[in-house]
Amino acid sequence: MDAHRFLLPLVLLQFLFFTLPLTGNSKLFREYIGAEERGVTFSNVPIHPGVNFHFILSFAIDYDTSASPTNGDFRVYWDTKNLNASTVSSIKARHANVKVAMSLGGDTTGSKHVKFTIKTINSWVGNAINSITRIAKEYYLDGIDIDYEHFSTDPNTFAECIGRLLLHLKQNKIISFASIAPYEHDSVQPYYLALWKKYSHLIDYVNFQFYAYGKGITVPQFMKFFETQISNYRGGKVLVSLGTDGSGGLSPQAGFFEACKKLKGLGKLHGIFIWSADDSKKKGFPYEKQSQNILASGK
Repeated sequence: MDAHRFLLPLVLLQFLFFTLPLTGNSKLFREYIGAEERGVTFSNVPIHPGVNFHFILSFAIDYDTSASPTNGDFRVYWDTKNLNASTVSSIKARHANVKVAMSLGGDTTGSKHVKFTIKTINSWVGNAINSITRIAKEYYLDGIDIDYEHFSTDPNTFAECIGRLLLHLKQNKIISFASIAPYEHDSVQPYYLALWKKYSHLIDYVNFQFYAYGKGITVPQFMKFFETQISNYRGGKVLVSLGTDGSGGLSPQAGFFEACKKLKGLGKLHGIFIWSADDSKKKGFPYEKQSQNILASGK
């Protein structure tokens, strides 16, 4: 066998490996919207044509109006006066790069914590499939986000319920993408890690709530936290995040966008999301603009 036949392909592979960037960067920007009833509309939010933009409607909750759990029968709790089927259809028609998802759960409804509560796995999954399918079709939605932060079950039960729901929604093309929104706390992480362990193949994005860390963290601390979470959610697209509600984490003034650029240089900027448009409206969305400019830039 003539070894010279393989010399050119080998040299070419070496050239590609050592000279082309091996990047996990994306141009994905995501924004939660509608949880705080502040009259924000889709058209209020600046949308850069060079990014992939996901609005995430907040929230659909399996609780009734008296704040009692309904075993997977979800109802819409976002601001439907401004964020309804007509406005979803309109913003997607005007911007080809926009998709719209809904988030399930959230922190509270009224003054009560929203707890993941079931009667049985099968009954919760059946109810969730029916109600989520109905809402997704009514509002022309593309995806789903899981943001439960309080639980009345064990982690494996949560994982099984959410995993089976995602499997059905994807197999039947009700949604085209799914995300989870964990944060670093012993009462939260075990649930999402159990879900990730068994059903990570159904989860497209990890909206990690880095703003749930304490205030005053530095860029090196943020980078360390990021490395911890990409290790926890190995193989996943872990997005960095910013809260515009005065919550914690790495602030823009302390170097959030510097950290984003560092991650982009390392090929690890899988996307940015912001909580939330409701809070950003009064300041004119400066951080949404800055985030999207970084994502859209070739640098």
